[in-house]
Amino acid sequence: MIDTELEALRYPIGRFSYQTASTREDLDLAIKTIALFPKKLANAVELLNDAQLSTEYRPSGWNLKQVVHHCADSHLNALTRFKLTLTEDKPIIKPYLEAEWALLADNELPISCSLAMLHSMHLKLVFLLESMTWADFERSYFHPEKNSYLSLAETTALYAWHGEHHLAHIKNTIKRLAW
Repeated sequence: MIDTELEALRYPIGRFSYQTASTREDLDLAIKTIALFPKKLANAVELLNDAQLSTEYRPSGWNLKQVVHHCADSHLNALTRFKLTLTEDKPIIKPYLEAEWALLADNELPISCSLAMLHSMHLKLVFLLESMTWADFERSYFHPEKNSYLSLAETTALYAWHGEHHLAHIKNTIKRLAW
């Protein structure tokens, strides 16, 4: 497979990029995207069988079941990062080894577990996001892997992108394999 083809499979909506001059409209759009993600994900996978869920979205990539479970794991970390940052002064977050998490036993559970988790977490996350002031979105945490501070505005944009990124993995796999 040519590198550009693999890049398109890995980043079907492009790599995340953030413009530091966010507006309230940008944040509102990101929050709406986050709010809609659990339902869009559930709709995308609702008709897939176990064999289809075991299909990798790209060569040497995660299978679709792992993608769904990863979204729940990742967004759980997002909720925690928001709460830490809103209650502490520039906390240092704990990164996690997402590739290793994808291999843990709980990833053998039916995806309905992670879909329900996403639904509940996003209710909390969106409620929290909608209650935040502009000053709250300017608060930041330190990310040791990136060796930089990330604002909650950037983190909101990141998780809006993250959901759409993995949703595209699933939808593109379904389209490519004509399911």
